[in-house]
Amino acid sequence: MRLHEYQSKEVFTDHHIPIPRGRLAATPEDAKLIAEELHGPVVLKAQVLMGGRGKAGGIRLVRSPDEAEEEAAKILGRQIKGIPVRRLLVEEAINIQQEIYLGLTIDRQKGQTLLIASAEGGVDIEEIARSYPEKIYQVGVNPLLGLCEYQARNLATEIEIPRHLWRQFNAIALNLYRAYLDLDATLAEINPLVITEQEQFVALDGKIGIDDNALFRHHNLVDKRDISGEALEEIEARKFGLAYIKLSGNIGCLVNGAGLAMATMDIIQHKGGKPANFLDIGGGASAEKVAAALRIILSDTQVETVLINIFGGITRCDEVAHGIRQTLQEIDPKIPFVIRLVGTNENEGRQIIENAELETAITLADAAEKAVALSLEPVP
Repeated sequence: MRLHEYQSKEVFTDHHIPIPRGRLAATPEDAKLIAEELHGPVVLKAQVLMGGRGKAGGIRLVRSPDEAEEEAAKILGRQIKGIPVRRLLVEEAINIQQEIYLGLTIDRQKGQTLLIASAEGGVDIEEIARSYPEKIYQVGVNPLLGLCEYQARNLATEIEIPRHLWRQFNAIALNLYRAYLDLDATLAEINPLVITEQEQFVALDGKIGIDDNALFRHHNLVDKRDISGEALEEIEARKFGLAYIKLSGNIGCLVNGAGLAMATMDIIQHKGGKPANFLDIGGGASAEKVAAALRIILSDTQVETVLINIFGGITRCDEVAHGIRQTLQEIDPKIPFVIRLVGTNENEGRQIIENAELETAITLADAAEKAVALSLEPVP
């Protein structure tokens, strides 16, 4: 789950990270009123879960309340990368002396949090990492010790923050780390973290991503989720407790177990095909859950072939087969299926599938080859 900038800044405020003064506006009149309250130039920032807002015209510096109202009318209701702008964050304009990047994310290889900083803030940090890797500084955080002050101080030294500002920087780095832990975040970044002309740090922009698997601990955030930028299939999958991620290929995948799902997508690519999704139905899936998963896959117009790969342990192959047959009777899709059922009650499951006259396979390699071959045939 990704938080909007204004939501991330609410988290920053709760964790004593300074942000610009400002409020959320839903109408041009709101924007004018907030600009009047702030008594000076303000910045209008479209609240959409997309990067590149500035280049798309979603960020404007205005000098007066009337100009704020006029520009807000232009931004509100427009679309940025297909997502409508419904709210603006109206903030005081800040006189900037220096821009810095500061962020936390997961180093999955080392199994620890990574604190990242760069003196090149305010731009795409991925592009900086590609073009100027020497400008990116990283510190691994031991999960047992947490982020230590000396680590933050070392980063301040590396990115050449003036010595008299180290204490401020350390406090922000440590508070950002606490926010990251408190929210079970996978990403928490401030870009840019600016030093003002008054030599104060201010988080000018913020981004936080929260692990969906931890949302049961954050009921206050679940209702704040903005689904406008999410695929409809992913929204529907959450209703049934399915792990689904939409991809760009044309072979729909229905698998039980995240590891097996990844292996299935890998072998599809190895055989020359392209998976259309990641979908893990989990262990012990009922026929109803399988049917729901299949309906979600078939709702994707990109899907031209479906590969079902079930290794039954807790999950019963006959239950999966019943779900498949039930869905096909309801929908009657015109695309081919390849089904591999191995494990608990596999003979019963295969019998159900064979009666439905569907393509079957014994090995994963065979299933992937058949699915890729079918996906390359012209669509009737």
